[in-house]
Amino acid sequence: MAEDRRRPGRPPAPHEPAETRDRLLDAAAEVFAERGFHGAAVDEIVRRSNASKGTFYFHFPHKQGVFTALLAHLVDRLVARVEARIAVETDPVRRLDLALAVLVDAFGERRRLARLLLVEAVGLEERMLGIHGRFIALIARHLDDAVTAGSIPDQDTELAATAWMGAINEVVLRWLYDDQAPALAESLPGLFTILLRSVGAHSGSPPRVG
Repeated sequence: MAEDRRRPGRPPAPHEPAETRDRLLDAAAEVFAERGFHGAAVDEIVRRSNASKGTFYFHFPHKQGVFTALLAHLVDRLVARVEARIAVETDPVRRLDLALAVLVDAFGERRRLARLLLVEAVGLEERMLGIHGRFIALIARHLDDAVTAGSIPDQDTELAATAWMGAINEVVLRWLYDDQAPALAESLPGLFTILLRSVGAHSGSPPRVG
């Protein structure tokens, strides 16, 4: 029954190896990054994953389903990466610095990741809002910590985090589309200064993330 097909995000059944789903997601990432959402085809994802079409539809109901699951998978991994890297930092402003560095560094290392999260999701408004919402919530939480610590003035941290996300988005998009744009690593110092000053904080040298 079509109604019984697996929905994106549902964990595999005991008889169903998680590796198969991961392989489909890896192949989907390659195809969507190369061809865009509209140019991608399920047949190509199936071919690159060495799976059958029946296996694909067992895991995902359609092309948008695998794309939605892929975006959620990538965001989960990126948020976990940020949180893991900043866990050792105790100063809230330095945590903000480092979170921004890890986020922008991840996009700089993987242009494909940036395109999928910031370009190919455009047009899927609900999904795009969800992606931005995850990052906004992460930034707002650490801004709240900075307010509590007295490092920055009391303010609307959700609004500030939304503005931060918009600035990050624009800087990365310029890098993706403009061949004359500086490398993301070169934009970091200025971006840190502008964003941190916008909430009443001052940053020293950007943290190293390599």
